[in-house]
Formats: sequence, structure tokens, C-alpha cells
Amino acid sequence: MTQPLLFTRIRLRSVELRNRLAISPMCQYSARDGLAGDFHLVHLGKFAMGGAGLVFTEAIAVLEHGRITHGDLGLWHEGQIAPLKRITDFLRQFGAVPAVQLAHAGRKASMQRPWDGNGPLDVRNFTAGEMPWPIVAPSALPLDDGWLVPHELSTTELGALKEAWRTAALRALDAGFEVAEVHGAHGYLLHEFLSPLSNRRNDAYGGSLADRMRFPLEVVETVRAAWPGDKPLFFRVSAIDGIDGGWSMEDSVILAQALRERGIDLVDCSSGGLMGSATAVRVPRGPGFQVPFAEAIRRDTPIATMAVGLILDAFQAEQILQRGAADLVAIGREALYDPNWPLHAEEALGVRDQFRSWPRQYGWWLERRARGLAVHKAK
Repeated sequence: MTQPLLFTRIRLRSVELRNRLAISPMCQYSARDGLAGDFHLVHLGKFAMGGAGLVFTEAIAVLEHGRITHGDLGLWHEGQIAPLKRITDFLRQFGAVPAVQLAHAGRKASMQRPWDGNGPLDVRNFTAGEMPWPIVAPSALPLDDGWLVPHELSTTELGALKEAWRTAALRALDAGFEVAEVHGAHGYLLHEFLSPLSNRRNDAYGGSLADRMRFPLEVVETVRAAWPGDKPLFFRVSAIDGIDGGWSMEDSVILAQALRERGIDLVDCSSGGLMGSATAVRVPRGPGFQVPFAEAIRRDTPIATMAVGLILDAFQAEQILQRGAADLVAIGREALYDPNWPLHAEEALGVRDQFRSWPRQYGWWLERRARGLAVHKAK
């Protein structure tokens, strides 16, 4: 077959990706004091060795109190740069472009790791030395009964938050990242401003759609001004809340246009998460269930989009690109299951000489193995 679109190069500003496959941000909750360690090097490094074009870190907190859990990565001080630089150097060595997701958890901060219950910190966590911290949000509305009540941010505090995003972006640049993404999804702080269900403010940052978008757009403007003009900036959106009276697909299209006008290069299209865990989606799940969100934004804005959500095999990913539903395809848990998913996708789609894409330390062994198997089969 002709070269699959999935394995054609794409340029975003000055950054060129070797293919259209991204590894989506996936929180691992395994940092200590916000610092990346050996786990993160191996976890992210294997995706570069596995052939992905773009490899995202998990959500990286711009402030210590903006962490989801005690195990989150951070870029709120200079000492967090060098451990991440070690990772970005490795990703580049194996042909992947390193990408960072900058985030603040808002009212979903100060909670348990998923495997500890995914709820408010409790006596078990306190016994282990993991104490809660004060949390913030657009409005003083807790996530649910029994959760911490957040402090409603003042306009002065919003200015300090924008500065935190700016300095985190500069640290990300020093750490060697080439793509940055502002996290505006999954019920975290910027999503909380966007949704009328979590934003009940009566000042310039709440009420109408334009006013609810104001602070997220100001954050985007701040990061875009700090991030080099030749490097792409993404925005992750929960395209719908999936709850009556919440954020809608029509809202996302309007937001995407505003993001485009402010220098966002691509919208990363997820959904849900406002009222539960980050992966709590109020729409039926099935293969590619979020692809229509990326397709609608790309069609109606227009802006480049990235599709994510139960993209399971190479043929599905290729079809998404062929029909123009997205510009990039992101995989998450499929990559955890098979870190070599992109390399196996090359083989499935009939890319010739696919072993050239493998790390040379592996490729020459595998090519030799394939020749031997072919001879054995021919007998």
C-alpha cells in the first residue's frame, strides 16, 4: 500500500514529528516532591523507543498546591528542571518530540491516588505523612459531599496564577520540551472556570460564556507570550461535560476559535471529568468515542485537532486521519499495554522495511529473526 497517513511526517511551526502518533498525558502519581525519577525516565523513554512521534508527560503542576496528589510531577521551582531534562534528552535520542502538559488541579487537588481510593485524603493518608492542603477554585463549591471546600479565587490571586503558568512554561523550555499543552479539561482549574456548573462567579470571570472563558484565555495568552514563537502550543479541552446545563460541544467550538486567535496550534479533544475522576466520562464509551469531538472542532473552526479515547488498532487510527477527523492520533492505555504500539502499527499497515524504525539495538536482531522465520516457513 502507499505510505499510510499515520506514518507521514507533520510540521507544527518549526517542530516536525516523524509520524502522527502521540502518547497522551497519563498521570502516574509516582513523583516525590514533584521530582521526576527513574520510573518516569523508563516509563516515558520506552514510548520513544516504541516509535511514537510525540511523547507527553503526565500533567505537571504549575504550583505545589495545584497538584492532584502528593505523587504529581511539578515545575514550580528550578530544582525540578534537571530531572525532566534527563528525560527530554532521552526522548530526542530515540526520535520522539518531548511534550509537556502544564496544569493546576483546582478543586480536584489534595486527593488520593486512584489506587488508594481516588477520594479525599483520609486517616490512612495522614498516617503515611500525606496531609491535605488548602485548595482553590473559581467558586467555593466542593467536588461533592465530603470533599474539601475550595477557596474562591480573587482577581489578585488570578494574576498570581497566570504568573505561575508563565514561569512553569519557562522552566519547561529549560527542561528541553518542544511542545507545551495548557490543560483545560477533566474538571481541573481551567475547566472549572469554563463550565457553568462549577463557575458561579458574578464578576468578570463568571456568568456569560465569554466571561467564563476569560481566565483560561488569559492563561493561554500568558503561556503563548512566554513560549517561543517557533514552538507549538496545544490546549486540552473536555469538549462536553455530558451533564445537563454543563459545557457543550457548541461552547467548545466557540472556545476553539478564541484559542486559535490567541496562537493555539492544536486542540486536544477529551471529555468529561467535571464531577468525578479525570476519566469519568458521561457519554457512552466505545472505540473512538471521543473522535467526533475532534472532528467537529476541526471542521467548524478550523484548527488542528488531536483525537484520543479508545483508539485500539492501526486501521482505526489510520481511518481517523484519512477521513479528516483529526491531525494527530493519541493513545494512552493502549501504549501502557503495548509500548511498541506505533512500531506494531507500522507492521500492520504494511510499511516496508519497518525494522528501520526500531532502535538499531533491536532492529538488527528482529530483521535477522524475520529472515530466519521466512526461510523456515518456506521449507
